[in-house]
Amino acid sequence: MVYHISQIFAFFTLISDIFIILFLGLGLYQKFNKNKYRLYSNINIYLKEKYLLFAFVISLAAMLGSLYYSEILGYNPCKLCWLQRIFIYPQTFLFGVALIIKDRKIAIYSIVLSFFGGLIASFHYWLQISNTLSFSCDVIGNSSSCTEKFFLQFGYITIPVMALTVFILLIILGFYSFERKVSL
Repeated sequence: MVYHISQIFAFFTLISDIFIILFLGLGLYQKFNKNKYRLYSNINIYLKEKYLLFAFVISLAAMLGSLYYSEILGYNPCKLCWLQRIFIYPQTFLFGVALIIKDRKIAIYSIVLSFFGGLIASFHYWLQISNTLSFSCDVIGNSSSCTEKFFLQFGYITIPVMALTVFILLIILGFYSFERKVSL
């Protein structure tokens, strides 16, 4: 069961990473090419319309996923994991409230929180892949080392990559919510 849940998280991370690459690539192509694709425009409009819902679901899944790994599986979060949680947990509640009151201004706060959370997740992943032992996170006693990989899926997906993917998705959604006013 544990393996299957980790596989599901890894699969959604992989799909999200593919979406990020394709969507950003198509967006850059669209920006510098005279031919406009309707598919990109339609996806763009749909994401703007459903911004609050998608952002809430993504942040909620990230929060529940991190709680699953620490509270159910017993993986002790390292210091960097705790810092990443600081930047994702509040977003779940902020997006929940924003969804109820239909406040799209939340995007700027999400972008800022996600930017700093993404920097920490990037650094954390770099520590894992570089096998740097000089940066020890386990000095606080009950914490794991920041270089410890609890699992590795598809050759690159670890817990910090999952967090980085969430932060990138929230940043992209946030920027696209600014482009044009959309009725809720």
